[in-house]
Amino acid sequence: MARFLLLLLALPLLLAGASATNISYDHRAIIIGGQRRILISGCIHYPRASPQMWPALIRNAKEGGLDMIDTYVFWDGHEPSPGIYNFQGRYDLIRFLKLVHQAGLYVNLRIGPYVCAEWNFGGFPAWLLKLPGIQFRTHNRAFEDKMEEFVRKIVDMVKSEQLFASQGGPVLFSQIENEYGNVQGSYGINGKTYMLWAARMAKDLETGVPWIMCKQPDAPDYIINTCNGYYCDGWKPNSRDKPAMWTENWSGWYQSWGEAAPYRTVEDVAFAVARFFQRGGVAQNYYMVRTLHDLEQRLLMPERCQYFGGTNFGRTSGGPFITTSYDYDAPLDEFGMLRQPKWGHLKELHAALKLCETALTSNDPVYYTLGRMQEMVQAHVYSDGSLEANFSNLATPCAAFLANIDTSSASVKFGGKVYNLPPWSVSILPDCRNVVFNTAQVSAQTSVTKMVAVQKPSLIEEVSGSYTPGLVEQLAWEWFQEPVGGSGINKILAHALLEQISTTNDSTDYMWYSTRFEILDQELKGGDPVLVITSMRDMVHIFVNGEFAGSTSTLKSGGLYARVQQPIHLKAGVNHLAILSATVGLQNYGAHLETHGAGITGSIWIQGLSTGTRNLTSALWLHQVGLNGEHDAITWSSTTSLPFFQPLVWYKANFNIPDGDDPVAIHLGSMGKGQAWVNGHSLGRFWPVITAPSTGCSDRCDYRGTYYSSKCLSSCGLPSQEWYHVPREWLVNEKNTLVLLEEIGGNVSGVSFASRVVDRVCAQVSEYSLPPVAQFSSLPELGLSCSPGQFISSIFFASFGNPKGRCGAFQKGSCHALESETIVEKACIGRQSCSFEIFWKNFGTDPCPGKAKTLAVEAACTEAVDSEPALVRT
Repeated sequence: MARFLLLLLALPLLLAGASATNISYDHRAIIIGGQRRILISGCIHYPRASPQMWPALIRNAKEGGLDMIDTYVFWDGHEPSPGIYNFQGRYDLIRFLKLVHQAGLYVNLRIGPYVCAEWNFGGFPAWLLKLPGIQFRTHNRAFEDKMEEFVRKIVDMVKSEQLFASQGGPVLFSQIENEYGNVQGSYGINGKTYMLWAARMAKDLETGVPWIMCKQPDAPDYIINTCNGYYCDGWKPNSRDKPAMWTENWSGWYQSWGEAAPYRTVEDVAFAVARFFQRGGVAQNYYMVRTLHDLEQRLLMPERCQYFGGTNFGRTSGGPFITTSYDYDAPLDEFGMLRQPKWGHLKELHAALKLCETALTSNDPVYYTLGRMQEMVQAHVYSDGSLEANFSNLATPCAAFLANIDTSSASVKFGGKVYNLPPWSVSILPDCRNVVFNTAQVSAQTSVTKMVAVQKPSLIEEVSGSYTPGLVEQLAWEWFQEPVGGSGINKILAHALLEQISTTNDSTDYMWYSTRFEILDQELKGGDPVLVITSMRDMVHIFVNGEFAGSTSTLKSGGLYARVQQPIHLKAGVNHLAILSATVGLQNYGAHLETHGAGITGSIWIQGLSTGTRNLTSALWLHQVGLNGEHDAITWSSTTSLPFFQPLVWYKANFNIPDGDDPVAIHLGSMGKGQAWVNGHSLGRFWPVITAPSTGCSDRCDYRGTYYSSKCLSSCGLPSQEWYHVPREWLVNEKNTLVLLEEIGGNVSGVSFASRVVDRVCAQVSEYSLPPVAQFSSLPELGLSCSPGQFISSIFFASFGNPKGRCGAFQKGSCHALESETIVEKACIGRQSCSFEIFWKNFGTDPCPGKAKTLAVEAACTEAVDSEPALVRT
């Protein structure tokens, strides 16, 4: 036991040496300045948070036990026009890297520059489509020239700031391309040629750090190929000389509009990570992506950051049809707050793995059979000698992992001792004797957050669940009606239906298609006709003679394109047809992305006329790029009645900044579909009228067994997203301005602002639980902690004995220490945090001698007025 405690004390010294200049690797370690390391990483995408949030995100990642931050570099954000670069605000890459460096963490800089990442167009700038003869991600001179130009730009910037690890900076790895092995075959021999070109181009940039290619089994010898997936414990690189690196641990799932919210239990995530290192892994990064089912059904392969997801501000959300929120049940939620117990349980896992680092990086694992259950219970040992020799020589590094991959518990004998292994779990023994962590035993607290509605500082009401009308004072709204068909700004006339992306250069979601045609009275004798659009993507709003006729999207079509059949009412004489096409995130995955169009991609007919079908495809069409409200100064109206549930209305209201430092959100659950801006900053798209299916969810998920995307779902029957993050950095002290564009009709009286706070914290720890790794002692411990600036104001429940239930629904059992509540209240109320060793003497008397006992506590957190008290231990 003493050996791994000494290793734990030495960990800060190991981290302090992170600025080494000599970076190398072998199959067992990343070697930094001569130190052999395993690396634990999590991704934070800098544009998905405000710069004000970056320091806290990085700090919380480090406190969670991470060594490295993983991020993509977003080409479209950094080069919005050819040769015009943006490295300001959320795109200040250098500032972000320097903050990571100041925190003492490394960086995996995934330049790509194709990123996928549920990011619009996979990160490609739309202006690439203007280049003659261009083909993306293949041996194509036009593409390769621009790709190399951007990659070189990023590398030169990082070099000039001395930010590569070889220069003493934090960037330990760089990535070229991204999951290209998934699509390489689509390009034939040119795919292989391009991949080798990209690898050589990157190598020739001489960064002094290793380059990686994820999911690239034929990567050349000088490139590390890496694994992506839910589980990578059985994966090996394509050379014995390369380390096993897991660049994307898909520790969650993305959410699309109209779908339930997926989540993955922390027990299974921890199990997957421990198994990876158990079977020879060297570096892993928390990440998440796709299933084959989604690829077949929608030709999507989304990827997502999972340690901190963040927000798809503006029009950055890809897909199509990926929600604005990029939270994805991450250890750090969309607002930057700790998601417990996921953050706390993984922190314990990381500490346990670091205790094994010397043994892990010095030896290959030796597999030990554990009797007749060896197929389901497996032991891997890292040591310099035999297991028996290590038991008698504590000076020899020895680490063991005992894995039970069955869905039932197991009791096994290992090294002369008996170990009880929960189902689907890994026990970590840093000295080959004592278990310090088990992936299925979660002792970390659970934190429950809530939204506190605030319209102005003097009016604060709690909001629970969906929006409840009347809780807050109404905002004073002004409005503007967008003209149907546009007003001719950015006008393009053509006897054809133009493809939307190449016409708009993806500068907006919106493009009008408008035309006029004459109908004779006798053509209407058969009743109202039907407008047919043979192919479109992603959504159209149809207006006839200024009146809204209906909307259609490809969301539920089962494919990327859909056929539209919309009944319309025509009049005898000249009719005006206006179709507003709206994209909802450009395709972010797949081969030949440059061939994916948007808008109206087929023909337009009118069926049902008495004289037959009228083909309007070659009529004279006016195309307008964007909406008037996006281009012109709007003349707002407040003198007439505020329009509700009407399409194409702009709304504006002023509001005051909510008090305090808590994250701010806006509730848009009463709206239809559109976009939102605060002080000119785009919050993203909203679409709350689209709800998830009403079935298929459960409030508890069995962590045992292989995870799949639909295994654990929540929020059935609810809108896919109602709350939208408003970074405080975007707010001013007085008179902030909110602007909403409503496409299909909504109710702005239901819009309100709120602060996101931790409402209560819970924990449940038994006498048989494992003690915290960082302060390992003979007794397990229950800890509670509110957010900074909060204190524990009351105890909802406390019982030492055999309590039942879970957070929010605890109940006393037949065994209960009568002084439980009093002891917990005395130790916790008025403090920011408190903790208890699980021992009956700490609770007065033993309520049931001879039986295992558990402490369960649920406490309320309230905003603190004074400074935070120190941790109290009983």
